[in-house]
Formats: sequence, C-alpha cells, structure tokens
Amino acid sequence: MTGKNQALQLFRDLVDDLGDPNFVWQVVALVACVGVAWLFARWWVGRHHQEGAGRLRDAGARLAFPLAAIALVGIAKLVLQKFIHVNLLRLALPLIGSMALVRAVVFVLRQAFPKATWLTTWERIIATFIWGWLALYITDLAPHVVDALEGVVFPLGAQRLNLWMILQGIVTVFLTVVVALWVAGLIEARLMRMEDVDSSLRIVGVRVAKALLTVAALVTGLSMVGIDMTAFSVFTGALGVGLGLGMQRIASNYVSGFIILLDRSIHLGDVVQVGADGGQVSKITTRYTVLKNPGGTEFIVPNEALIANVVQNQSYSDTRLRLATTIGVAYDTDLELAMRLMREAAAAQPRVLADSPPRVFLTAFAESAINLELGFWIADPEEGKGNVISDINLAIWQAFKAHGIQIPFPQREIRVLDAKTAE
Repeated sequence: MTGKNQALQLFRDLVDDLGDPNFVWQVVALVACVGVAWLFARWWVGRHHQEGAGRLRDAGARLAFPLAAIALVGIAKLVLQKFIHVNLLRLALPLIGSMALVRAVVFVLRQAFPKATWLTTWERIIATFIWGWLALYITDLAPHVVDALEGVVFPLGAQRLNLWMILQGIVTVFLTVVVALWVAGLIEARLMRMEDVDSSLRIVGVRVAKALLTVAALVTGLSMVGIDMTAFSVFTGALGVGLGLGMQRIASNYVSGFIILLDRSIHLGDVVQVGADGGQVSKITTRYTVLKNPGGTEFIVPNEALIANVVQNQSYSDTRLRLATTIGVAYDTDLELAMRLMREAAAAQPRVLADSPPRVFLTAFAESAINLELGFWIADPEEGKGNVISDINLAIWQAFKAHGIQIPFPQREIRVLDAKTAE
C-alpha cells in the first residue's frame, strides 16, 4: 500500500472496527490514557508551575497534557496491537500531536508578544488550519489539493513559483520565526537578569539578537522550501531605494536609537528635557524614547531629536539638582531674620540635601520689595520639582506670618483733581 492511500485505509479500517466487539477496549484504552494524562498534567501544574517560574516550566505546564497523552497512547498501541486492532489509537496519535503543536506555537507567540490580545484568535486559526489539513490527509483529499495548488504558477525572474510552494514557504517561515522569537525571548530573559551589565547594553543585545535571529529564520525558512534567495534581488533592490528616498527619517531614528543605547548618554530613569518636553526616561526603543513627567503625561520623542538637539540630562553624571524660589519682603524687614526663616523652612523638608545646605541671597532692591532668593539641592528630581518648591513656599509663608514679616505687593494711588482746581 502506498503512503498516499494509508490515511484513507486507516479511516476505513476504523469504520470496520465499529462492528467489532473488541472496539470497546480501544475506547477504554484511549479514555484511560487521556484520563491519566489529564491527572499527570494537573499534578505537574500544581508542583512545577509557579508565577514567574521560568519559560521552560511554563512550557512544560502548557504541554504536559498532550505530551503525556501521546506517550501513553503510543505505549497502549504497542501493547494492544498484539491482541486487537488499534486503529482508533493510531488515529488519535496525530490528533493529539496536532494539539501539542498548536499549544507549542501559541506558547512561543505569547512569550514573544506578552501583551498581544490577538493571540486568542490566532490560536483558533492555527488549530483550524492544522486539524483541517489532517482531515484532508485522512480522507485522502490532500494529494488532490496539492496538485491543484501546484498548478497555479507565478514566474519570478528566472524561477517559477507555484502556490503550493508559496504556502509551504509561509508556514515554514512562520514556524522558524516563532522558534527564533522564542530563542530571542530566552536570551532577553537571561540578559535582563545580568545586573552587572549596563541597562543600555542589555537593551542593545536584546534588539540585535532579535534582529539577527529573525533574519536568520527568514532565510532558513525560504531555503528549506527551495526558494532561491537570488529571486528576491529585484525586491531587495527596490526596498533599498525606498529606504534611501522615502524612509530617511525612519532609518535615521533607528540608527539614532542604536547610537543612544551604545554610547549610554541616556539611561532608563534619567530626567531629561528636550525642548519643551521633559520627564523621566521610562522606555528606550530603537525608534523612539518615552519620557514621563511627574503629572503622568508621557512624551514619545523620536530618537533623532535626542541626537540632533541639545538635551538637558539632569541625572547624566549626578542626580543632584539645584532649585530656587524668590520671595520679596518689605523694606523695613529684619533681613537676617527673614533669611534665617527661609533657610529653616527649606532644611525642614526631607528631600532637601543637608550636605549642601540651603542658602539665601539678596538679589535685588525692587520697586516694592527686597527680593530674596532661596537656593537648595535635591537628589531625586524624578519625584518632581514643583511639589517640593510648593511645600517650601508654604512653610516660608507660615513662618513669616508667625514673625510678622510682610510680603508686599505693588500699590498705586490715584488722585482725582477737581476740575475748577485744575483750571
């Protein structure tokens, strides 16, 4: 019997077994194997699967049931085939194997895209595709479908591609990319645990690993199908021209992103100011950088702007930052008392550094007041600047009220002259 008709013959044998009294033992064996596999999977999850336990243990928890079922059904088939027909078990093996394949592919995708909500739909699509192809194979319709797909030919340069080859390429490339993303996820998890390596270098390593593995997966997948990569020379040439003409800014942002990560001029957690936008660096990608200000607003800044413009990095080499507030007092004020109260109000704040004590300067004899500037240092600018200045201003206001120190404001006198007197 040829391999082409084996699946159809298996299906016919299974139909014939339905009238055999021994068929019930096949059903009992299959149910027992599935039940034991289910209990084993529950035990495995309860003992080994923990939150954040690791990718390999998570994979084991997801694949424990189908892999255990495959092993048990295979053992049952080997034992029972000496006594009765095992066509039901032979048919169950590829079906359970397809379940394991679907779960493995979706698990790798979830590891590569942890926040993706479309994976639930993709799991159904992948399962439908695999089980649909098994149905075609079992009913002996698969060779006819393959012949029909091979009849649709697309000339591409010196090579002729058919629809079956293209579909094979899509599936093969998809699987190789999935494996590449899973390996990249393992590399990312390992690199992110290396606390002794700079965070920027770790991010660069992750980005480079993903890019190289993805390209290698694409080339490997197409080569496995038999597609000559030189057939894509026209496409790659057009893509290069497109990058040079229409995607200059995008390419510039990606190159700038790698420069930022490699020269380590900006780190995660730095407080930077780019033009009118400023905040703490919460995320660095190869295309943009995210700044989050204390008010919760996030600015997505293209990496090119961080390379081409002046960037104020308040925590580049030292996180300490000097802040100042200016207050005017009346001309008859005891200046030494006012300056002492201002220093004490600043020193009482827990965020103000004591090793660089607050200082007060007389900056100007203004029109209505004497201006005093209070300067102080903080070491955590990412916690905000306006809040600490506000707390200090409030403390100064309360201290001035308690000691009778006035904060003057401009006053104007308007005199209305009588018209007769003016004459």
